[in-house]
Amino acid sequence: MQADRTVELQNQLTHRILILDGAMGTMIQQHKLGEADYRGARFADHPKDLKGNNDLLVLTRPDVVGGIHRAYLEAGADIIETCTFNATRVSQADYNLSDLAYELNVEGARLVRQLCDEFTAANPAKPRYCAGVLGPTSRTLSISPDVNDPGFRNVSFDALVDDYYDSAKGLMEGGADIILIETIFDTLNAKAAVFAVEKLFADLNRRLPVMISGTITDASGRTLSGQTAEAFWNSLSHSQPISFGLNCALGARELRQYVDELSTVCNTFVSAHPNAGLPNPLSPTGYDETPEQLAAEIVEWARSGLVNIVGGCCGTSPAHIRAIAEAVSLVTPRSVPHVEKKLRLSGLEPFNVGPESLFVNVGERTNVTGSRAFARMILEGRFDDALAVARQQVENGAQIIDINMDEAMLDSMAAMEKFLKLIASEPDISRVPIMLDSSKWSVIEAGLKCIQGKGVVNSISMKEGEAEF
Repeated sequence: MQADRTVELQNQLTHRILILDGAMGTMIQQHKLGEADYRGARFADHPKDLKGNNDLLVLTRPDVVGGIHRAYLEAGADIIETCTFNATRVSQADYNLSDLAYELNVEGARLVRQLCDEFTAANPAKPRYCAGVLGPTSRTLSISPDVNDPGFRNVSFDALVDDYYDSAKGLMEGGADIILIETIFDTLNAKAAVFAVEKLFADLNRRLPVMISGTITDASGRTLSGQTAEAFWNSLSHSQPISFGLNCALGARELRQYVDELSTVCNTFVSAHPNAGLPNPLSPTGYDETPEQLAAEIVEWARSGLVNIVGGCCGTSPAHIRAIAEAVSLVTPRSVPHVEKKLRLSGLEPFNVGPESLFVNVGERTNVTGSRAFARMILEGRFDDALAVARQQVENGAQIIDINMDEAMLDSMAAMEKFLKLIASEPDISRVPIMLDSSKWSVIEAGLKCIQGKGVVNSISMKEGEAEF
């Protein structure tokens, strides 16, 4: 049954531009809900304030959330996002409701599922889809929350994987057609989500199509954790999503060049759901662009062959979605291009190696087995000096830096993790891809959990024999 839905979705995307819904948060704000609405009877005695925990409304005010979903369906949306943006244990911990995360995902998906089924039954020629949302969480794997300790992290890769796994499982139980990993500001968080979802699919022996959408935070054209749009694609293309795109932070005018960039490098469908312009605290919705203005921007994208899925993010309403849907209704969707096969790596920036490329320069001085001076720095805990070596390698032309911590006197795994986390805070080093070099799989695996880019593994050792390998 799900395989049929996936084929149906792919066919729809081939023949027309699909419409994603708009903002949930700004729509909820218009209802002017109070603390009592968020609490309901069930959470009347909860010790922390709950106002602002919009995901909780799927339990306490499903009429409000369902009404917003319905308004977007009536406006012409094909894909409805669940109200589960913060329905992870780590994000719900802010409200002392971590144990509620699974239930929020089940009920959030169930609410959308019922409405999508109702609208599809009324018009089978226009099927509607439930997109189960996995948000970015309130923590980041690539950036330290402590400016005085760049190597510190307040969450681990494995913890996020476990969290995302349970949330995705709840979304699937509730009836999601699609898993949407969205508003990604740190690609390493998205890698954890992808890893969790793939593990879940394997465990359940059932797949859903996956949409991935990142966030370019400002005019620099980078995510919050520093990646360019193409580097972001290189890092996650292995997940073979049904669509890849951008949302939030910027309005359509500011986002266009980055959507254009993705449309040329992605061999999959492209999505975009921008804000209703830039933030304006004096506007009733917090954003300036009218439905007509936003639709005019997006229809130009469509006519330029950039997109397959369009919708709205912060500040958009059913009126915006209706205007977008009407504007693109007769426009041919973007054709998925044939992209030349290359070795596509990334740090903060893309690094593509093809037949026309010259030799690739790998900086080998950040290797304890190849440099006695570097080994001494690591053994003595002089990581600032070790970072200086890495920086010098990149400045002198290294296109990849090889990192090896295999030394008998070292805790190789801990040293690898610490050094990679420190490198992540140094953009002049982390702009190039990382080569993880170890004869121990445990060290390579630990390293892979610390890099947001697409790196290289060097090397696989067979010295322990084939059985161990």
